[in-house]
Order: sequence, then C-alpha cells, then structure tokens
Amino acid sequence: MTETDLVPVFDGHNDTLLRLYQSKDKDVEKLFVEGKSGGHIDLPRAKAGGFAGGMFAIFPPPVEKARRSAVPLAPSDSEPLPPEVPRADALNSTIAMASILFRLERAGALAVCRTAGDIYNAMAKGTIAAVFHIEGVEAIDPDLTMLDVLHAAGLRSLGIVWSRPNAFGHGVPFRFPSSPDTGPGLTDAGKALVKACNELKIMIDLSHLNEKGFRDVADLSDAPLVATHSNVHALCTHSRNLTDWQLGAIRESGGMVGLNFATGFLREDGRMNADTSLDIMVRHVDSLLQALGEDGVGLGSDFDGAMIPAVIGDVAGLPKLIDALAARGFGRALIEKIAYRNWLRMLERTIG
Repeated sequence: MTETDLVPVFDGHNDTLLRLYQSKDKDVEKLFVEGKSGGHIDLPRAKAGGFAGGMFAIFPPPVEKARRSAVPLAPSDSEPLPPEVPRADALNSTIAMASILFRLERAGALAVCRTAGDIYNAMAKGTIAAVFHIEGVEAIDPDLTMLDVLHAAGLRSLGIVWSRPNAFGHGVPFRFPSSPDTGPGLTDAGKALVKACNELKIMIDLSHLNEKGFRDVADLSDAPLVATHSNVHALCTHSRNLTDWQLGAIRESGGMVGLNFATGFLREDGRMNADTSLDIMVRHVDSLLQALGEDGVGLGSDFDGAMIPAVIGDVAGLPKLIDALAARGFGRALIEKIAYRNWLRMLERTIG
C-alpha cells in the first residue's frame, strides 16, 4: 500500500502526551517530530500509517510513591482500584502535558482542533488534527472553575474517570473476569460536571467509568453516549469492556465506540499478550457493528498507553488493520466510516 492509497485514520484515544511527559529526553518536540525508537506515535510513523489525528489524552499518572504498573500483568478477578491522585499533583501533570501539546503545535507537528471544522482543515493540509482530551479529571475542582480555564485553552473531550476514584465518580478496576458493576455512581459534583460539559460542548468519554456512573451519564446527558476506547464484554469479559445493555444505550443515543487495541481487552483469556491476532480485533469490530450499526463504530487505539498486538506494532501498522477489514469483506465506504468518518461526524455533533 502506497502513501497515496492510505485510508486516513482518526483515532479515539492515545497516551502520547503522557509518554513525552515521562520521557528523559526533554526536547519532546524533536522527539516527536524526528521520531526515535520507542513508543507508538511520532510524526514519521504517523505519516507512514495514515494517522490523520485523534483525541490526544492527558492522563494524570500516579504520584511517584504510589507508582506501580497501571494495568496488572496477569488477569485477576480481585484487582483493587488504584489509589486516588491528589488534585495538586494531577493539576501539575495536566498543565505540563497541555504545555507539551501546545509546544508540538508551535513546532508545526500538529494542530490543536477546537471544532470539527478545524479537524477537516487540518486533514486537508496533511497536518495531524489533535483534540485536547483529559482522561481522569482529578485536575478539575468540584466547583468546576478549572473546567472553564481548560475549555478556554482548548479542552473539547474528557473522560470523567480513569480506573480509579476521584471527586466525580468511580472507575472500574482492572478485573477479569468481571462486570463493570463495581461501585457507586457519580457524585453530585460528577452530575454537575456532566451538565457543564453539555453546556460547553465538551464530549464525555465513558471509557473506564463503572456501570452506575455510566447509567448516571446516560440519564443526565443530552449528548450522544461515547466510549472512545472500549471493547465488547461478550467477547472479553473484562470490567473495562461494554456489556450488551451499555452498547444498547449507546446505540439508542446515536453514540459510538472506538475499538481499543489493548490486548487484555481483546483476548478471550484477558491476558496482555502481544501475540494477539488481527482476527480477534476484527471480531470485536464485527460485534460492535452488530450492536451499534455502521455509523457507531470507530477506532480508539490506546497507543502509548497499552500493550497492542505485535502484528500492528505502532501507528505505522494501522494499514494492516485496514487490510484485515477489507479481507473480511468490508467495503471501502464502511472502512472509511470506521477509520475516520464516524469520529468526524460524532465530533460535529458533540463539540460543534
């Protein structure tokens, strides 16, 4: 496949800003623009793989004294929730990663997009279209004053929780096998956050949120329900994956789901194992299409945040998944919907 034949991919989730933030190389602009070994996304590999843009997540990492592997190395049905992150620590890391995003923009590596129109313009110019996203809103105070500041800076999408509790709700622990019904619903502050996001046109990401919190968002939000990087619970019974009723609620709202490439959320055995086939990924896509329809499915790779199948390797390997969808009999129009058109349509409806 030549570069001119590449199907553009707009991706629902990556953790590249976290990787750059934690890098020992402080010249992160050069690290991203020139491309070096390690990680999943940089500019040269993005061009090679047809990566047109996506939600660039800011994830406040655990504080150093509590740091451990974010995801358990082996499946467990009793994995506890990671501890909360103090707001001061989360605020520092969130602002630092936002700074990296804007520095990359100044370096010409990407464009921070605040509207769907901005995304179309960036793609037309061949520039990576980056949507400012936060995964776990520990940096935001319960009074939501910081939400206004971040929105003014360009925030257009957020996941209320990562897989840990905060002032707004509870995430799901990394349990397998497990349902996502693992704790209480949104707090009063979380419910106020949902309403504020609707008013500000900030898309709400349901990935990592537990079942009761999901129900609260579904009851409160007037926007389509979206899970940027989640898979099908019926195929992999991990707490991070979406059950039949959750998929039904997403479809009823006109929402969508992005396929997560993390092997532990794809495989029937719940294991993080890079020796995971493209066929398993395509099976999840098939199941999502059956549950949501062809307008409700996209990609949400979790690049730079998870172990992905070795057959893909990094962002340059995206054409292999596209080819696997074509080999399964998906036509060009459906592949384009999954690869980018559905996300752009959804962002038109949510962020404007």
